[in-house]
Amino acid sequence: MTTPDTLIIKKYANRRLYNTETSTYITLADLAEIIRQGRNVEVVDAKTAEDLTRSTLAQIILEEEGKGAAMLPVSFLKNVIGFYDNSMQTILPHYLEMVMDVFQKNQAHIKTETNKALGGFSPFNQLEAMQQIQRKQVEQMQQVMGLFNPFLKPTNTPPNTPPTPDPRDTEIAKLKAELAKLKAGQKPA
Repeated sequence: MTTPDTLIIKKYANRRLYNTETSTYITLADLAEIIRQGRNVEVVDAKTAEDLTRSTLAQIILEEEGKGAAMLPVSFLKNVIGFYDNSMQTILPHYLEMVMDVFQKNQAHIKTETNKALGGFSPFNQLEAMQQIQRKQVEQMQQVMGLFNPFLKPTNTPPNTPPTPDPRDTEIAKLKAELAKLKAGQKPA
């Protein structure tokens, strides 16, 4: 959707991209950087004004994936292909948009939890934290799917029962306390 702050990029028949704001030609890599900076862009055919945004963004993704930045698993790509010519084809774009919105809104929380996990003593703690984040994301995705299907039965999850404390966490806390005492020059208990 074009807004007043949308950057219009014209694509010419020779596949060159023209930034109408700076009056310069840019590369796909330049366009990718503009998008990463949060700019809303629209790519249009220079001659017909046809909207080429979707295909140009797909081209950027293809180039990024080709560089080895494999963010999209093969199984995901196969599933997306399977949804073409499927009754779910009309629902999938809206669903993916909603899931991405949830992911972006929780991005700060995910980073915080990941940093906490990486700061621990045990690789098991890191794995647990990542699994906990994944479980929360799955729960949120299931809630979003419930918006599309009011007949979907909720999963059988126990009512807000607090998780049982992991004995390893208690042991780590004790070790941290002892380490702090040693650093302060006190004898551990």
